[in-house]
Amino acid sequence: MKIKKPGKPKISNNIKKVSKSNSPWRGFLIYGLLTIAVFAIFYIFSAPQAPGTSAVSNIGLSDAIKDIRDGKVANVEVDGNKATLTYKDTSVKSTRKEDGQGFLQALDAAKVDPTTVSIEIKDRSVSQAVTGLLGAFLPLLLMVVFFFFIFRQAREGASSVFSFGQSRAKLFSRESPQVTFSDVAGVDEAKQELTEVVDFLRHPEKFKALGARTPKGALLVGPAGTGKTLLARAVAGEAGVPFFSVAGSEFMEMLVGVGAARVRDLFDQAKKSGSSIIFIDEIESIGRMRGMGFSGGHDEREQTLNQILVEMDGFTPNDNVIVVAATNRPDLLDPALVRPGRFDRRVILDLPDIEGRKAIIDIHMKGKPFEKDADFDKLARRTVGFSGADLSNMLNEAAILAAREGKKAIDNKDLEEAATKVKMGPQRKRLQTDEEKTMTAYHEGGHAIVAHFSPHMDPVHRISIVSRGMTGGHTLIPPMLDRQNEHKSHLLEMIATALGGRGAEEIVYGDVSTGASSDLETATNIARQMVVDFGMSELGPISLGQRTSFGTWSAEGDGKQVSEQLASKIDSEIKRIIDAAYKQALKTIHDHRKQLEKVTLALVKVETMESDEFEKLVGAPKPKPRSL
Repeated sequence: MKIKKPGKPKISNNIKKVSKSNSPWRGFLIYGLLTIAVFAIFYIFSAPQAPGTSAVSNIGLSDAIKDIRDGKVANVEVDGNKATLTYKDTSVKSTRKEDGQGFLQALDAAKVDPTTVSIEIKDRSVSQAVTGLLGAFLPLLLMVVFFFFIFRQAREGASSVFSFGQSRAKLFSRESPQVTFSDVAGVDEAKQELTEVVDFLRHPEKFKALGARTPKGALLVGPAGTGKTLLARAVAGEAGVPFFSVAGSEFMEMLVGVGAARVRDLFDQAKKSGSSIIFIDEIESIGRMRGMGFSGGHDEREQTLNQILVEMDGFTPNDNVIVVAATNRPDLLDPALVRPGRFDRRVILDLPDIEGRKAIIDIHMKGKPFEKDADFDKLARRTVGFSGADLSNMLNEAAILAAREGKKAIDNKDLEEAATKVKMGPQRKRLQTDEEKTMTAYHEGGHAIVAHFSPHMDPVHRISIVSRGMTGGHTLIPPMLDRQNEHKSHLLEMIATALGGRGAEEIVYGDVSTGASSDLETATNIARQMVVDFGMSELGPISLGQRTSFGTWSAEGDGKQVSEQLASKIDSEIKRIIDAAYKQALKTIHDHRKQLEKVTLALVKVETMESDEFEKLVGAPKPKPRSL
């Protein structure tokens, strides 16, 4: 799902901003600059060394005057009571005079003409006064500055202790353009549910006239990438009321009781704003089922959850605040949190169907140039199982591929490559021997042959021996339709197709390789679901699994358990199903060995084969039963 180019929403943090002076690096910088300034001042006003070499010999004043009379001195620099003599042979000597007597007076008393030498007299009265003042007041000034920063940091530190209990939620206003329901596609039922929530806040009187009360909360449930957060942002753009957004993890802190305090502060702010919406993303981080911890008591997370329960449905009425939360792990949430009266509505966001994918693709097409023959209907059929985030990423990758090749518009080739890249990863150009390429071609050809000659399987879309991700090749068989239910016959053929690569290796080489590891995992998972979840085995129509996360099941959960004898029967049934499917795959490959050889030879040459090229070699697929 895509959003328009929204303007930057106006966000105001409800927590007091911490001053930059709280940063330790800023304090170190200030103290460092003060130290450097002190050293620089003393360096500037300290007496400089004589020019020339660093080794300066001291002589008496009478010797210095004698050298000046003899014409040996080229320059004299007088600095206070110190005189530095630079001789014509570049040597440097220094002498000192008595206090109260000038150097020129000493020369005049010795009857030496001062014009025979260059004399430079420095006036040190100003520098000496400044140095004296600094020496007197600089220590006091440093002490004042030091204690100023100490007291300031102590004051701000004390105020930050109380800010721990303030909410970290961000408040969004409607002053700038935001995401709306028109920017969300593929989840029409969820949009309808939340549109009613928004309408409750905008026009409460028409619902109250019929005795309807405002829902307390709406829980958005769905796999990752289906648009839960985007839909919440659309609610913020449509509601026209204050919208507070916060992540579940932002309630947690090291200090005990901080999470509960932040919850109280968040709901207090929402109530003061009148009608408002609170959005909690990833609510499972604080809403997990209580009593599952190892501490033996109510830890910080459980205290936070208890406070949310009280705020949503406690003694204090809370009619004008609606809580919207998002999660992809509803099985982890506490039953008291998801009951009616707290989260009255559970909005399910599933993977989009073909019409939903078309609508999502239409949104993401905006701003991108496409060739006239770009087939988006085929792309929508090709991308069964893609979420809204997958489709967004796919079209972005297609644009990147087209730009990389210097194209002016995106074509079907770019779309196909982008869809494959999103699903399986980028191509990996690795060195392969002829023997490896041939074995990979037989392996992928085995998958394709078994799928093509199975009556309930979908048509083969693409076969390739180019490495992608962790695979050495791939055979794409996307569903032609968005199925809500699967038949046992189709599941058995899916297992046989997954084992077709291993079967081709065994028939051709009389040996098998490690390339079928992911295929074996796929086949085993399907067989286990048939036995444990769907009751499609000789054990009968019985469910033996337990839901552990959104969309996944397991027979080894912490709740309902199976006995050791029944677990052994489950394993036996799984093995029986896989063995039968493998025998069927071997028979199909043996019966169509000639077609397998044709496909293998073509794959070694071209590396990638599309559906029309494949069907020219093996024939058109048989019509599928209407029920499938």
